[in-house]
Amino acid sequence: MPAAHTYEELLLAALPEAIESEEQYGSAVARLSEFIRKGRRRTADENRLMKLLAVLVRDYDERHALPPASMTASEALRYLLEQSGRTAADLLSVFGQRSHVNEALNGRRKIGAEQARKLGKLFRVDPGIFIS
Repeated sequence: MPAAHTYEELLLAALPEAIESEEQYGSAVARLSEFIRKGRRRTADENRLMKLLAVLVRDYDERHALPPASMTASEALRYLLEQSGRTAADLLSVFGQRSHVNEALNGRRKIGAEQARKLGKLFRVDPGIFIS
């Protein structure tokens, strides 16, 4: 049976940090999954690292979360703007005019297929969420 690692050794092996990329996310999720699969065989120190990884993964998920399916297209657009830290000005390249951006954000303008495609690419989501 291999010797148990201390929390410090586990930290040095994992080098946990705020997750900023899909690659980092995949690595953290893989490590988290390993701990989950161990179940009751996890040491107290492994539990500590598992909890830390879960916080980092949850943080990334919240920052890159998809809007709930029950949202309208304009609500989803506002949600994604807020979550991404972008502003309405960032949507000018999609809608062309400031008034069109405001109308789309307020639900007074339908989002067309081409705009949905551009928004999907901008926010890295399925364009279908913008079609109502």
